[in-house]
Amino acid sequence: MRTVTPVTASRRAFLRSAGLALALPTLDCLASVPKTAPARRLLVIVNNIGLFAKQFFPTANGRDYQLSPYLSVLAAHRDDFTVFSGLSHPGVTGGHSTDNSFLTSARGAFKASFRNTISLDQYAAEQIGHLTRIPSLNLGVNIEKANRSLSWTRDGVLIPAEDNALVLFQKMFGQGDRLSVEASLQRIDRRASILDTLRDESRRFATRLGQSDRQRLDQYFTSIREVESRLQSLREWEQRPRPTAPDQPPAPLEEKRLFFEKFDLMLRMAELAFETDSTRIVTLMLDAFQTPVFRLEGQRNTTEGYHGLSHHGQDEVKVRQLEAADRQNMATIARHLDRLAARREGDARLLDRTMVLFGSNLSDANIHDNTNLPIILAGGGFRHGQHLAFSRDHNTPLSNLFVSMLQRLEIATESFGSSTGSLAGLERQTT
Repeated sequence: MRTVTPVTASRRAFLRSAGLALALPTLDCLASVPKTAPARRLLVIVNNIGLFAKQFFPTANGRDYQLSPYLSVLAAHRDDFTVFSGLSHPGVTGGHSTDNSFLTSARGAFKASFRNTISLDQYAAEQIGHLTRIPSLNLGVNIEKANRSLSWTRDGVLIPAEDNALVLFQKMFGQGDRLSVEASLQRIDRRASILDTLRDESRRFATRLGQSDRQRLDQYFTSIREVESRLQSLREWEQRPRPTAPDQPPAPLEEKRLFFEKFDLMLRMAELAFETDSTRIVTLMLDAFQTPVFRLEGQRNTTEGYHGLSHHGQDEVKVRQLEAADRQNMATIARHLDRLAARREGDARLLDRTMVLFGSNLSDANIHDNTNLPIILAGGGFRHGQHLAFSRDHNTPLSNLFVSMLQRLEIATESFGSSTGSLAGLERQTT
């Protein structure tokens, strides 16, 4: 089905240049133009317990490196991914709590006064989220919704993850009747009315402010205009029919011990979202920290919870189970890459237009090490098939990789978080 891409950026630019706060009506010249470039997508997967480092990292770098034991599970996709070493977020320490900073690079995650910053996915959603019905999806497996998330707003507010596949399916494909659509439109209009009131009251208040406070208020007005633009886009999407579901609704998986089954199911939901262009930005946190005794391949259960296994103290029994879990993580990702590679989108594979980032905020959970993080980037149109090794003593900011990924999404930026630029050595494919 041919889709039409709304050019909300043009509407936003028009609003700013004209100094208007009211959302524009849906004008043909501003609302849509034919697609000129293929859709590019982003999936971020984080296991917040890390991986057994000596089984993950290759010993040599460059394109002739030998696959490590864990990476050998991805051997069929060797040319589809890059493995990195020597990346981390400068100054981001605190063990397990740093999962909340993985996509933000904000420091002090374990402190009571911590305030997060905008996450990579939400930064991207601000720029391209209007192109799809759902600006972004934030998913989880066994996740502690109130305290953990990969997604954070510009104001540093946690966006709860969705861990129910059936709810996700309904969000993407549930066709509302006329009354429910009208009710949704009324809710959107009420939010727009509230914004109008806030803007008018703020303008009256502005006459009594000094110069510095007026500047802050101008920033506030800009935020209001941004929200108005998003509400306009949301209103337009609400009046369009949802895509037809290509599959039957998923069966719910509620038991926490079914960690990898739930992981695979969430990846399949992400694939459905990409295939139907319901969204182009997905994050998925695997909350291993909250996972109790769980099932490994072969229908056998671990002897203790995931967190307990990660603090193995070199105990042989724990290490064997942890390695089995790590390999199952890699095998689950391998199947996901298989499916993305098998799906065609025009003259390319879906994998070629989808960046899949897998990693962790911990390199060694046994000692709570937040440096030299295990990171893989697959797909997305880069020249892969290499090990990019940076200094393990003086790590390169992980946010440099984020800048390169944002640029691959055609988002014009030179910085994000703690970055010092884009990541050296990561090149785009020429074809």
